[in-house]
Amino acid sequence: MSGAVRVKRVREPGVKRKGASVCGSRVWNVRQLAVEKSSGMQRIRIRIQTQEGSGGKAEKNMEEQLITKEFDFVIVGGGMAGVCAALAAARGGARTALVENRPVLGGMASSEHRMHICGADHHMSNPNLRETGILEEILLENKRRNPEMNYPVFDAVLWEKVNFQENLELFLNTHMTEVLCRENSIREIKAEQMTTEKKYCFRAPLFMDATGDGTLGARAGAEYRMGREAEGTYGETLAPTAEDHVTMGNSLMFLAKDMGHPVPFVKPFWANTYTEEQLRFRDHEDVTSGYWWIELGDEKHNTITDTEEIRDDLLKTVFGVWDHIKNGGDHGAENLDLEWVSFLPGKRESRRLLGDYVLTQKDCLENTDFRDAVVYGGWPMDIHTEGGMLNESDNPTVWNQVNGLYRIPYRCLYSVNIENLFLGGRAISCSHVAFSSTRVMATCAVAGQAAGTAAAMAVEKKLSPRQVLDHVRELQQRLLKADCYIPGLKNEDEKDLARNARASASAELPGCGAENVINGIPRTVGDEKNCWMAPMSKSPVLSLKWEEEIRPAQVRILLDSNLSREITPSINRGVLARQAKGTPPELIRDFRLIFCKKGEVKKELLCDGKGQRLQVIDIEKEISADEIRILPLGTYGSENAAVFEVRVYGR
Repeated sequence: MSGAVRVKRVREPGVKRKGASVCGSRVWNVRQLAVEKSSGMQRIRIRIQTQEGSGGKAEKNMEEQLITKEFDFVIVGGGMAGVCAALAAARGGARTALVENRPVLGGMASSEHRMHICGADHHMSNPNLRETGILEEILLENKRRNPEMNYPVFDAVLWEKVNFQENLELFLNTHMTEVLCRENSIREIKAEQMTTEKKYCFRAPLFMDATGDGTLGARAGAEYRMGREAEGTYGETLAPTAEDHVTMGNSLMFLAKDMGHPVPFVKPFWANTYTEEQLRFRDHEDVTSGYWWIELGDEKHNTITDTEEIRDDLLKTVFGVWDHIKNGGDHGAENLDLEWVSFLPGKRESRRLLGDYVLTQKDCLENTDFRDAVVYGGWPMDIHTEGGMLNESDNPTVWNQVNGLYRIPYRCLYSVNIENLFLGGRAISCSHVAFSSTRVMATCAVAGQAAGTAAAMAVEKKLSPRQVLDHVRELQQRLLKADCYIPGLKNEDEKDLARNARASASAELPGCGAENVINGIPRTVGDEKNCWMAPMSKSPVLSLKWEEEIRPAQVRILLDSNLSREITPSINRGVLARQAKGTPPELIRDFRLIFCKKGEVKKELLCDGKGQRLQVIDIEKEISADEIRILPLGTYGSENAAVFEVRVYGR
């Protein structure tokens, strides 16, 4: 096998075939004594006889518990893509399991890695392109609850969202060990929870690979690529002339703390040594945290099978760079001490699972108008230098801009050959060049929500992932309703009563008229504000009126959370300095929702915005109305109140 190849049904290293009896250097003779099945749990009493060395024998009895769980949808991998997919599927009515082998959720965004969640806004370089939907909900909740940005608090926010979601069951510290397929479909996976020694069998008609490494897909026999395609494969000018096995590398991050007094650093004997000359292409002006460019991985080191070796070399690199900062000249670090160093390498690239469509450089540059577009991206094609820190004579990355944003089609989100497998996270169907843009976490998160929403539709309609393509317009409208943005599309939901209303306001700013809240585009696009905005000093009132009476059951309002400003968790001082501390000031803090009929108030609700952009107000008791008024009572600091969209759904 040479180059970046298309792989079918690869047997992974270390995966035993059914019936294997060799474990390490011991021979295990297993005799089943009894089997009981009860309440989905298979209890197997076995006697294990081990034979070691020249004749010593030992016998012991043990009880194994195989706990069988059945769901509509099983997701393996609890990074931001897996989390958003799980929440979307569960909220859509699918009984969902999220299986994650780490003790915390969030993947690279968790306290284990502490990487900021990058996306199409490219650190505020692209106005109004921040991703919304479930990711926005999570990040705004973190801003409200965690204004000082402590990562353990963010871990807890993610855990809370998943753990208390109806229809969703979370399995942390649970490592997938086996994948069982029939023909071209996954039937079940087996996993072991490392903290409890429980063994699970998860069964479902639908699965999703959000592992990052594409592990579920690869073990199921899904087609994938690993490495770089040749320039001629997709006509990509940023690809190498010949295909190869090169991937972008793994990284470790660190965080320093100002102790208020001089702190010495004693270099470990195993740490590398670096000079200013060696680091001349690597920005280390901010010495309080870093660095994404502490990266290793080349054609000779597989970012999956060589992860432990890469981790050891990365530790030598991190402590060597810190030694240079502390002892290699004046870096203003005299009072700094290392507070945290990650021991778990963060991966950029490994397998890329193949779908019915492979996104390419051309799509990223030309913003291909896909009929089945469900996601957008905008991060540059950020192609890191081969070898990372081993290449001292070149910049650590090349930023290839993508001309604003681009669309990602639904066909990139399910496997080309495993019929019930959705694709999530960085392993969605892309070329290496396109992947260098789609791999960032915010893009992965909104793609995860799209796949999770599609899974809920598939369960509801008894469809395969590919068959959902025949209902893609409905999928798109469901995503828009959940505050996901799809460039070029607008609200056309026939059930939305607000589309037939007449909008007016007691006050408004130029270009920000009341009619914008029902124009179907809930964010600023170019010069079009697409929102109603009015000074709070005028006690403004927004009104929707109907010719006929309606019986509202739910009102959905999208507020202004300033999609041009970052709200991501981070350890980077510069990233945090660009943010408003706490909840974005533009958001409406609280408001009154008033239901009228023929000018008479029939019902009034006082609503706490709770720092969120999407407000969903369910009307418990049936009422009739021909007008709904929204009265902003206060913001989190802005002098203006702004609303991007109002939707109303009847009974």
